[in-house]
Amino acid sequence: MIPNSEKTVLLLKPRGFCAGVVRAIDIVRIALETFGAPIYVRKEIVHNRYVVDDLAEKGAIFVDSVEDVPEGARVIYSAHGVAPEVREASKARKLKVIDATCPLVTKVHVEAIKFAKQGNSLILVGHRDHDEIIGTLGEAPDVTQVVSSPAEVEKVHVPDPERVAYLTQTTLSLDEAKDIIEALKRKFPKIHGPHAQDICYATENRQIAVKNVAPQADLLLVVGSENSSNSNRLVEVATRLETPAYLIENFRAIRPEWLEDVKTVALTAGASAPECLVEEVVEYLSTKEGFNRVEEVEIMAENVRFGLPPEIVAAIHAAPSTTAVAAE
Repeated sequence: MIPNSEKTVLLLKPRGFCAGVVRAIDIVRIALETFGAPIYVRKEIVHNRYVVDDLAEKGAIFVDSVEDVPEGARVIYSAHGVAPEVREASKARKLKVIDATCPLVTKVHVEAIKFAKQGNSLILVGHRDHDEIIGTLGEAPDVTQVVSSPAEVEKVHVPDPERVAYLTQTTLSLDEAKDIIEALKRKFPKIHGPHAQDICYATENRQIAVKNVAPQADLLLVVGSENSSNSNRLVEVATRLETPAYLIENFRAIRPEWLEDVKTVALTAGASAPECLVEEVVEYLSTKEGFNRVEEVEIMAENVRFGLPPEIVAAIHAAPSTTAVAAE
């Protein structure tokens, strides 16, 4: 607990948008500005309701399948990636594709293809109903199994225990992934893994920030949508440290009873949650609940940026100068 009697908000940094999310949102925005509405987007571009609703108001049409996109129209793949069968379906419908897959997710897809071509059985560590896992699984479905816990590892059977590899979802809890990978290594001592971990820098950094600050707080609030994997993991990290934690879509989700006898609230946001929602939470805590002291706690700096896909770069260069300036 910080030695201060004043009600305090500890504002964690880094928080909120990661480079992959910024890139994906920019792709939709620039596509709308350049090509005009409607622009179709397969699945939610990122897992945040505020972002999706905002882009829908600007003319984006979100669909569950490329089969829902008119033949020959323009479609954007979400940041979570897609399976090869989706790409084939898009070709069959003559769709103009813009790929907003996060480069760090693409890295996992490339690794999956490599391990499968080498003759390995592939163990994919993650949540099997998540869009990212569904897309990665599609790269080599005949040799891939998904596991979500150490207990599930014990049920895994492969043709050759000496030819096994693993990959992970990019938005897992560091501790969760560590436990499952250790279980895999015990069962398959010769298992191969990626040269660098698949959990993305933003997921890791936000979890490290929570680990550093949560013990100083009476409560942690995580701004993020219910279907955001990395946001849910932040709640789990705090809970492991025995700090009460809640995932909130926005300030309206805060329950007054959570704040009873609370002097210090730690506040962060998942990698797909916009900063404006964080600012609204800070304002609510200040004006309605008396948390008048706000202290930003920076654990590490983040300066990662990803380039835009060639389809968008070409569109920017071909468009009037106002669009190019907007993309900077």
